[in-house]
Amino acid sequence: MMIPHIPEDAPFNGEQRAWLSGFMAGLNSRLIAGENTASAPASNAAQPIHILYGTQTGNSENLAMDAAASAKALGMAPDVRGLDDIEMDALAAMRHVVIVTSTYGEGEMPDNAQLFWEALSADTAPRLEGMKFAVLALGDTGYDGFCQAGKLIDTRLEQLGATRIATRLDCDIDFEDAAAAWFGETLPLAAEKTVASAAAAPTPSREQTGWSRKNPYVSTMAVNRRLSGAASTKEIRHFEFDLGDSGLVYEAGDALGVMPVNDPALVDLLIAGLGASAETEVSGASLGALLSTHYEISTPSRDLIAEVERRAGHEELTHVVRNGDKEALDAFLWSKDALDLISLIPEGSLNAAEFVGLLKPLQHRAYSISSSPKEAEGHVHLTVASVRYHAANRDRGGVCSTYMADRVAEGASAGIFVSPNKAFRVPGNDDAPMIMVGPGTGIAPFRAFLQERRARGAKGRNWLFFGDQRRESDFIYEDELSTMSRDGLLTRLDLAFSRDQDAKIYVQTRMKENGKALFSWLEDGASFYVCGNASRMARDVDAALGEIIAEHGGMTAEKAADYLAGLKRDKRYLRDVY
Repeated sequence: MMIPHIPEDAPFNGEQRAWLSGFMAGLNSRLIAGENTASAPASNAAQPIHILYGTQTGNSENLAMDAAASAKALGMAPDVRGLDDIEMDALAAMRHVVIVTSTYGEGEMPDNAQLFWEALSADTAPRLEGMKFAVLALGDTGYDGFCQAGKLIDTRLEQLGATRIATRLDCDIDFEDAAAAWFGETLPLAAEKTVASAAAAPTPSREQTGWSRKNPYVSTMAVNRRLSGAASTKEIRHFEFDLGDSGLVYEAGDALGVMPVNDPALVDLLIAGLGASAETEVSGASLGALLSTHYEISTPSRDLIAEVERRAGHEELTHVVRNGDKEALDAFLWSKDALDLISLIPEGSLNAAEFVGLLKPLQHRAYSISSSPKEAEGHVHLTVASVRYHAANRDRGGVCSTYMADRVAEGASAGIFVSPNKAFRVPGNDDAPMIMVGPGTGIAPFRAFLQERRARGAKGRNWLFFGDQRRESDFIYEDELSTMSRDGLLTRLDLAFSRDQDAKIYVQTRMKENGKALFSWLEDGASFYVCGNASRMARDVDAALGEIIAEHGGMTAEKAADYLAGLKRDKRYLRDVY
């Protein structure tokens, strides 16, 4: 639960704003631990601590709430907010700050931290000599720019004169235990009043649902059916998981984590390539079980790449690795899995234990939920494209998409858990307009949004831009969308099927064609949402939106950028991108 904070347009300066935020945090801090506010004393004397987060999928926000629970138990008054909610004058007045941020894409700021970073890195950023801070960064060593967002913020705060309370922690994908230990050590250091000892610092007590990445709910697959037509070059499927007696709850906009099982054929080939057997014991477990459910074997880890390069004597691999040529390395690794890598070294030169020690843990895959719990009672829906391709004489596929499509038939089961995404929700005002851009499987959360608004009886106008390659075979959920249009729930539906004519037409094409109306909706208070591929579609949509605002708002490019920034600050331009 977010702690109430001072509106940005309230007539207070930075120091007044920070003091009032701490005061309100003290009044409301019991909410974090789930206690009854009626019994909470007004602890305005408690030391304020500002816990700020940058998040793309919700992990950093959840950790920030964990930190707040621990800080509250230490007698502090935590104020939890997203980074983009922080103005520089308010930041300058903060005395104790903990920042938790993920890194998005290849070293970029998450969406809700970009505006903060632009202001913090500007020449006009204020000096911060009065601040004590600590940064916890989340990342994935499988990507370049590991924890880069956290590293940049940590360095910039120091440059501006702030004092580091503790060394920055850079977390890989298994972050929970490391983050809890870091909070336990760091938060007492931020407390001005003496606490018993760092070792006695309380562990986070934020209420947990019980089901998580480390403890998934084993759910029965209720529906597994193909959506795309037989002539489509894609295989898009609709899945429905039965929530049974799990107690799992979700909201439209959340993601569902699915725990995959690796392709048995690839597991067998790897075992054979290692000259081992499925029963070979590694650290007390069978090699077959480890490669099936514990480790990533489709995407080679950096450690495996480095070890193979050291042993293989492979001229091209050595060149791209030792010269740090990222693009060349990506091109070399394209379509290659762990089996392709170990085939470059003599058979048996890497034993099973050595091989397993070079792998990364098998991670869940997160998919945007495509249902509202108000309409899909007891079930949760996904809309997933099955990734399939052929390379080096082997059929290959996406780890989780083909696992669900091929090996989780109706009646079978898989491990799932909900990943809340509080930053991606339908407008709180049911009368507010909503514009959604979601081609292909990007339609998933917007199907959920439309169901949610229908169930609420919301009167706000809804506009969807959807597209894919061909209408005949790729118009998924056509019947549902047609019904929504006919019933008036979907006010406007603009379609873009790129290959149904000579000239390619995409969703951003339709946006520009309807730019005047789109800008009018924005002026009427519409929220603008995007879901889909971040590196291509979402960037093109962002560029098109900027052009539309400039043209139909009569603005310069600079003014249009400011308008866009305002939409982001007001939480009216939201993205669910990957």
